Amino acid sequence: MRAIFSPEGPLAAAIPGFRTRPQQIEMAERIAAAIETLQILIAEAGTGTGKTFAYLVPALRTGGKVIISTGTKTLQDQLFNKDLPLVQKALKIPTQTALLKGRANYLCHYQLRRAASEGRFHSREEVSHLAKIQRFFKLTKTGDKARCSDVPESSPVWAYVTSSRENCLGQECPDHNECFVLAARKAAMDADLVVVNHHLFFADVMLRDEGLAELLPACNTVIFDEAHQLPEVASLFFGESISTAQFLDLTRDARTETLAAARDCIALQTALPALEKAARDLRLSIGIEAGRFAARQMEAMPDFLPALATLLTRCQEAEEILKTQAERSEGLKKCWQRLLELEARLAAWKTEQDDAGNAKNAGKVRWGEAFNHSLQLSITPLAIADIFSRQLETGHPRAWIFTSATLAVQGRFEHYQAELGLEKAETGYWESPFDYGQQAVLYAPSGLPEPNSQYYTDAMFAATWPLIKAATASHGGVFFLCTSLRAMRRVHELLQEKIGQEALAMPLFLQGESGKNELLERFRLAGNGVLVGSQSFWEGVDVRGEALSLVIMDKIPFTPPDDPVLAARIEAMRRAGKNAFLEYQLPRAVINVKQGAGRLIRTETDRGMLMICDPRMLGKPYGYRIWRSLPPMRRTRDFNEALAFFAK
Repeated sequence: MRAIFSPEGPLAAAIPGFRTRPQQIEMAERIAAAIETLQILIAEAGTGTGKTFAYLVPALRTGGKVIISTGTKTLQDQLFNKDLPLVQKALKIPTQTALLKGRANYLCHYQLRRAASEGRFHSREEVSHLAKIQRFFKLTKTGDKARCSDVPESSPVWAYVTSSRENCLGQECPDHNECFVLAARKAAMDADLVVVNHHLFFADVMLRDEGLAELLPACNTVIFDEAHQLPEVASLFFGESISTAQFLDLTRDARTETLAAARDCIALQTALPALEKAARDLRLSIGIEAGRFAARQMEAMPDFLPALATLLTRCQEAEEILKTQAERSEGLKKCWQRLLELEARLAAWKTEQDDAGNAKNAGKVRWGEAFNHSLQLSITPLAIADIFSRQLETGHPRAWIFTSATLAVQGRFEHYQAELGLEKAETGYWESPFDYGQQAVLYAPSGLPEPNSQYYTDAMFAATWPLIKAATASHGGVFFLCTSLRAMRRVHELLQEKIGQEALAMPLFLQGESGKNELLERFRLAGNGVLVGSQSFWEGVDVRGEALSLVIMDKIPFTPPDDPVLAARIEAMRRAGKNAFLEYQLPRAVINVKQGAGRLIRTETDRGMLMICDPRMLGKPYGYRIWRSLPPMRRTRDFNEALAFFAK
């Protein structure tokens, strides 16, 4: 490893600007040793360490089959298309690699043909998107929709031209031999190194549906990058959920199949719209606002239980009719089977409660999340450590590597190990090689009210405005990271007002006004813009140079205590005699703060300021655990000193 990463080594020879970093070499050595001895290793590497190369080099040299799982599909594409080929070329290792995503990421020959022939679209834009997808289809070899860059990922047309686990016709499909999904899975089976993402990994572990079930038995090493996301993703898949969106997708597919194979079945043409309306009514029974609710909260709403009962009735009615038509086509048969499964899951959520309305299993919580157009009902385990650790023990022994820039709290991993049942794992911690004392300042303003005050957001904004002006005047950009959508909208409103009053040429961007990647590109090009965002921009965002020189956090990102899953976990920990705040809530908040702070300094030449407005960071006894977990920036509470930073 030392030879490979040395200034005279193959990486330095092949990669412009490569620098030898002791932290990177040590991390690569630890990962290589863990792979060799089939151990579990948890490794935190600060920004700039080069953790991607630190695990890719030993992964490529291992000689066995390796699965690498990333936090998002964007990172998955970057790793496979950029970083992996770079290291392969430098090391001259002819390893066969493959990229594997969930089936909804690949064009479906059958569904695309159906969509084009039926033409049931709602706008000219959707018709235009379909035409672009058809052109892409004629050129693509993989069918990966991420390569079709001129159709936004949010386009409704994608739902019509891709398949799902529920509507895939399998071997009965007329295009079975040309299937992009099967081709991707075959390539993954033949490869030495396969790149996946966390959602795909856990969907397969639980559903055995995404092609990994056949890969894992032959695998010698699993590497999780962005591993701080695993507790949340694993909780999602180790639980059970059902969404009204699934009923809408089903009714859409069933209508298409009815027109093709059972046009004479009038009863089905009546039952399907009734089922669709019942699903929409269930979403509306919660009210217009999006949010998370405990089961008891929803059941106390006057319209929820009647709407739930109506949906179950409409399921039974449509299911009985679909059953009589199932033999007329493979598509109708699939729709009937899907409806049976959805009905069973909906009934299970409704009946999985005791007389007090709690989940019958004390280790689970029943809850729901309302989105703009759908309602998801979930049963989630309160703890996943036992379930997750059992997954690691199944099959033959293999190495498991967990790495991220944010896993530890003050250099310690007890919180992360306890969440995932990894108490026996080896750990490694490497700080960033950046000179934070020279490159960055942490500023905490004085005199702000308590964060729960109704005046907090306006007072907090007033404290930030002079620094926003100073940063943008010195040709720097600003990230304004908010912990809630309400605060985000208010900050954006106040910024618009100030920019207008002072007639400033300060480009302003808001999360959601366009796609995330497009928004980031516009922000980078602006040079002195202000981007106001919430959860989406706290992690996984890389803006280098002066385009980002000030990162503001409105509050410490604690999960709201009324979140139904958190509330149930707090109660369970309290009953077990544990301190939920210190053992669970605070460590999670620390990791989120570290993620937000990681947006600021991305290279050895970056300079910038991190402004954390929350007075609890210095006013509460636990606050030191937060700022002590951050990189060693110069720290100040002096407004004039903060202002002088940008003047220089």
